[in-house]
Amino acid sequence: MSYTVGQVSGFAGVTVRTLHHYDRAGLLTPGERSAGGYRLYNDADLARLQQILFYRELGFALDEIAEILADPQANALDQLKARRRTLREQIGKLERLVEVAERAMEVQQTGVPLSPRERFEVFGEITFDLSYATEAELKWQDSAGHRAAMKSAATHSKEDWARLMGEAARWRDELLAAHDAGEPAEGERARELAEAHRQHIARWFTPCPPEMHLRIADDFAEDPRAFALVVPPSQQRPGLAAYLRAAVQANAETRTSPGARRASEANSHPGPEGESRAPEGSGNTPEAEGNR
Repeated sequence: MSYTVGQVSGFAGVTVRTLHHYDRAGLLTPGERSAGGYRLYNDADLARLQQILFYRELGFALDEIAEILADPQANALDQLKARRRTLREQIGKLERLVEVAERAMEVQQTGVPLSPRERFEVFGEITFDLSYATEAELKWQDSAGHRAAMKSAATHSKEDWARLMGEAARWRDELLAAHDAGEPAEGERARELAEAHRQHIARWFTPCPPEMHLRIADDFAEDPRAFALVVPPSQQRPGLAAYLRAAVQANAETRTSPGARRASEANSHPGPEGESRAPEGSGNTPEAEGNR
């Protein structure tokens, strides 16, 4: 039995234009012609069309389909295996996009509880990139430190944020002064500033051991969006993020030496009135981000 191009278009769910294209490409040439020269498709043509549509649904290009159909036994299995790998990768990407969207909604819902006007009053030039906050949430979602930081950030009042950001601004001015004066990143002043930043995170968000602080500093050096949470673009200098990272590294090495550990343990002993000695120093930190 033979079918016209219009009939095949109707029951196969493809346009007449598509069928004509397949014919011109040599992918599906009807086996018969009517007396008037019109295309007529037989059962073998329909079976081939079904294969073409199957491979098209899997995302194969027309030239790939032509290659498979030219020698199905030699090409189909390898091509299908390769397509399966590609589809699984695409599924993984789509699942990640769904997760990113869900996390973005969570970030919007659980972020700093301030109105836009209050945010401007408190944070000034410091802006918060939603894409970065979402990526950070995905990256550190299994980190107890990150969860604690997010929880702390959500409970800060406007007054808390004003004090936090004021403290951060003073620290930032000191960092810029040290950098501009040519103070070495491994020097005492830069190390003290790095330690002040670490204590700032611990004071306002979550305990921040040196190894965690290094991961935060790595983000600052590698991602401009992260560093913009510490120093707004208008105040940044070339190499400033790397300078801070090197200072954090130097401070971490000092803090993890045997002598430093003994001093830290001594300073953690209760004072005369039974209170632990509180660490001094201030600094800036991303808004509940980067505190791993």
